[in-house]
Amino acid sequence: MSFNAIMLGKDEVTGFSNSLKTITKQQLLQQQGDTLVQIHYSSINYKDALALTNKSPIVRQWPMVPGIDGVGTVIECHSGRYQAGDLVILNGWGCGETHWGCLAQYAYLKSDWLIPLPNNLTSYQSMAMGTAGYTAALCVKRIIDYGVKPEDGKVLVTGATGGVGSVTIALLSKLGFNVTASTSKTSDKEYLSKLGAVDIIDSQSLKKPNKPLQKELWSAAIDVVGSNTLANICAQTQYGGIVACCGLAQGMDLPATVAPFILRGVTLSGVDSVMASYDKRVAAWQLIAENMDEKLYTHIAKIITLDQCSEIAHKMIAGGIKGRFVVDVN
Repeated sequence: MSFNAIMLGKDEVTGFSNSLKTITKQQLLQQQGDTLVQIHYSSINYKDALALTNKSPIVRQWPMVPGIDGVGTVIECHSGRYQAGDLVILNGWGCGETHWGCLAQYAYLKSDWLIPLPNNLTSYQSMAMGTAGYTAALCVKRIIDYGVKPEDGKVLVTGATGGVGSVTIALLSKLGFNVTASTSKTSDKEYLSKLGAVDIIDSQSLKKPNKPLQKELWSAAIDVVGSNTLANICAQTQYGGIVACCGLAQGMDLPATVAPFILRGVTLSGVDSVMASYDKRVAAWQLIAENMDEKLYTHIAKIITLDQCSEIAHKMIAGGIKGRFVVDVN
């Protein structure tokens, strides 16, 4: 058996390479795994874009098949956890970094990394969400479990036109929250309004250093930006509020003070999607399955093919896209 896959390479002579190649089953099974999955769809996330463009040291072993997301049919599972024919989702677990990922027609994975595709989600819909949507759901669950309710006030979402931001807005809106979207693409008002954003602010207003305590504006916030933006959000969060942090688009630094935390009781809560537990993953995907408006899947996502991935990755790094990209690997 042979199949198509994107293969990333790097050596001292030729440097970085990114090409569509034919892979054999024998090559694939050299990866550590116990479950062979025929992939239906994958997706392009920001981490995938970094790997595909070699803009950041995401890939730690060469050569590498990228793709941190995948959905498909189990062909064989040696652990006994799944049966042939089961539909499963993969998100994270180092795939596309240290283990061959899902921008390919087949993947050899560990069954512990997989969860069943929810009954009321299609394969396409799951990858219209992908890691971005699943991360959004983890963040939304974090603020709900913290006790934030719609009547408590406005919720801020940064990186609003990106994958995490788009799904976060849609989920929060469906759950009754008043959502303010922060974006540099203020011209995308129609896109954001359709997702459920009530207000839209220019993200530039959050990117510069400001006072350690500012006017209380948000009952909660979900941030993918980091750096000064995250510091300003903490300074603007209401007494007893929570900020869920899951990204670093502006930077990894956090030039903040302890003032919001010790004077207003604000909680800064980190959200990790790569190594989240099975139970957290299932709960996040169930939140999506129960609350995503069906018509928004096609509003948020577009379908591309394997040979279009590099082009989209470069546009994503340049900030030239919005929403999600589902990869039809077949």
